[in-house]
Amino acid sequence: MKLKGLRWWIIGLIFIATVINYIDRTAFALLWPQMGEDLGMDKSDYAVMLNVFMACYAFGKFASGKLYDVIGTRLGFTVSIIVWSVASAFHAFARGLITLSIFRGLLGIGEAGNWPGAVKSNGEWFPVKERAIAQGIFNAGASIGNVIAPFVIVLLYSQFGWKTTYIILGALGILWVTPWLFLNKSTPEKHPWVTEKERSLILSSRIDEEDDPSKKAKSLSVAKILSHKESWGVLACRFFIEPIWWFFAGWMPIYLNDKFGLSIEEIAGTMWISYLMAAAGSILGGIFTGELMKRFSVDASRKATIVVGGVLILAAFVSIIMFVRQDNFMTFIYLAGIALFGFQFAIGNIQTISSDLFRGPSVGTLAGLAGTVAAISPMIMNWFVGQITTSSYTPAFIAICVAVAMGVLSIFILIKNIGPVRE
Repeated sequence: MKLKGLRWWIIGLIFIATVINYIDRTAFALLWPQMGEDLGMDKSDYAVMLNVFMACYAFGKFASGKLYDVIGTRLGFTVSIIVWSVASAFHAFARGLITLSIFRGLLGIGEAGNWPGAVKSNGEWFPVKERAIAQGIFNAGASIGNVIAPFVIVLLYSQFGWKTTYIILGALGILWVTPWLFLNKSTPEKHPWVTEKERSLILSSRIDEEDDPSKKAKSLSVAKILSHKESWGVLACRFFIEPIWWFFAGWMPIYLNDKFGLSIEEIAGTMWISYLMAAAGSILGGIFTGELMKRFSVDASRKATIVVGGVLILAAFVSIIMFVRQDNFMTFIYLAGIALFGFQFAIGNIQTISSDLFRGPSVGTLAGLAGTVAAISPMIMNWFVGQITTSSYTPAFIAICVAVAMGVLSIFILIKNIGPVRE
């Protein structure tokens, strides 16, 4: 049996996994009021849970990147989603701070694997010219997950309560494993369902296509990967630009309440607009890069897309500073949407640079390192924002503008050419 366009089925499943990933992580904030009351926990305990998740998430990015390089994306994704789905279900059996910390930590470790796994899988299943759109489809899962999570979780909670909601969400992730293992039987080189036309397309731009296929390439050591300044370009860019997403994810509800006095229902009823715009940015950023690559190099196309995304982010934040007033919260919602659109427009190309620079066995390691850095910088941002926003959020917005500029510049300064790194 041959299945046309198998690579699109693969990225479709990864998109669904990402939606599940974001529903699972969003559940905690939405279910916490009743959950915390039942467990006798307060806001300080909630803060501890957030830090436990982020710390384990940062560790999980690097650990899962190495894991994927060892066991491959097929089994790597299986391990990741089983770990986070079981951890999600176990939330129903938490009895206090210690047990809940363990389950939150496991959730962070498991969920972290989704990102290096997607980068590595796209490097395996897509030619260079299609990787940006594939990464855009994957990243759109995060935005769509944020859009639908409140509706799904509130529906389940109203019908079954918070404990059963966690169990159902965990079961949903476990169910995903069946079609994943069924469709993703092997790599494109050996998969029995890949047509010869698709196989040739996928393999045509492999970095290691000239290597002896009978010899299994080994991943470079972390030290060797970091000996190339191009790797530092990826790490620096992710460090500076990643807090933008987490700023909106963690602080936008608080900002809307502080600045405009919106209720929880009003926040939930409007914030989805911004994330829907983010999802559009994910897809359009990939399409834009693909069109550019028909006429220009990979280097020029990726950098142009990253610059456009950066400019959109800067324009949105400058407009927020200049034009948002206490009586026009919808203006902020749309400007936040433009910032998130710009972020997602650029981030797919930033994430996929790992597969442009290195061959398959090393892609997961660099992507995992970048993911770890991208999880650490938002923790710094959370502390920073908490310290400087006692009277105004403007200093935070200015700091984000500076970070965006530094993130874009790091690509241009440290990566002279986005292409295979050679000895």
